[in-house]
Amino acid sequence: MAGVVLMACSPTFDWRTIMNNDKGYTVDLPAKPGTDERTIDIAGTQMKMSMQTAEAGHAVFAVGTVMLPGDDPQVQRAALDFLRTGLARNLGATPESHPTQIPLAAGGQVPGIEMAFSGKAGPQQEMRTLHARLVVHGRHVYQAAVIADRELPAEQLDQFFQSFKLY
Repeated sequence: MAGVVLMACSPTFDWRTIMNNDKGYTVDLPAKPGTDERTIDIAGTQMKMSMQTAEAGHAVFAVGTVMLPGDDPQVQRAALDFLRTGLARNLGATPESHPTQIPLAAGGQVPGIEMAFSGKAGPQQEMRTLHARLVVHGRHVYQAAVIADRELPAEQLDQFFQSFKLY
């Protein structure tokens, strides 16, 4: 029983609320986040994807944001498809996905997609599990994801995904 208590108090996950006003979201991350940005090609259009990531407990927690050139539903769908297929391709797997609701910080919700799957990744083709939520809100497409070398406890996934709110 003492081992269970020690795990619950483990400093591995040092949760902190991150408010990203530039990208329009708030989320709890388990460590101090880093940032990255790259250009991606979605349906023949160059777009910037910003990433905010934190590593803890053999897992990477990340929120990616793609700024769309407008609010065209066709471009929004293309961006969602790009992110969904990219995640699946990274692990060589077909994700299980279903509709979900993503909360808004001001109240209410918007429809999103929830995915979970496992597959092999990296140069050593090591097993990874991935949980992700994808959503379009205005001119942004968001990808909140957790990738780990083993299934994380539900409370860690819940902390991350339930805290993810859009402005």
